[in-house]
Amino acid sequence: MIILASQSPRRRELMKYITDDFTIKVSEVDETLPDGITPSDAVLYLSRIKAEPFMRDGDTVIGADTVVAIDGEILGKPANKGDAADMLRKLSGRTHSVFTGVTVIKDGNAHSFFEETRVRFLDLSENEIEKYIKTGEPLDKAGAYGIQGYGSLLVEKINGDYFNVVGLPISRLNRLLHAI
Repeated sequence: MIILASQSPRRRELMKYITDDFTIKVSEVDETLPDGITPSDAVLYLSRIKAEPFMRDGDTVIGADTVVAIDGEILGKPANKGDAADMLRKLSGRTHSVFTGVTVIKDGNAHSFFEETRVRFLDLSENEIEKYIKTGEPLDKAGAYGIQGYGSLLVEKINGDYFNVVGLPISRLNRLLHAI
């Protein structure tokens, strides 16, 4: 059995490109990060702790987590509309990194990797930020935007895996699943 340990509807949709034969399971885990952790280490840590509760012989468990980082600061999901606006101002006109960590546990062995994609935002006016926040889209997304939705209108260019920014680097995950 393949278990996707994620409540993200975006990951669920992306996983269907690899297989329709998987189950969703989610466990509440403490996502508090140690002080000073790098974005790449953070997503590796979070993907692993999300997968571990479902580890069983014969099953393949996939955990994933995505963060947005700029100037070494990890931007999680905004707490409210004001927090979302602050994040979008921080990203405006600049390039940031999106990191997704993936852990696959099969037969007690954990295989982890992270993917980094660089995203450049357009210069955003206060009106554009306000209009985007009114869509409601930024409130449940790391870094306060979703590239697959209205957030695509904020992006000037990307360098790297688009699906990584959506939340699951499916090409690399697919190769790993076939290799283990």
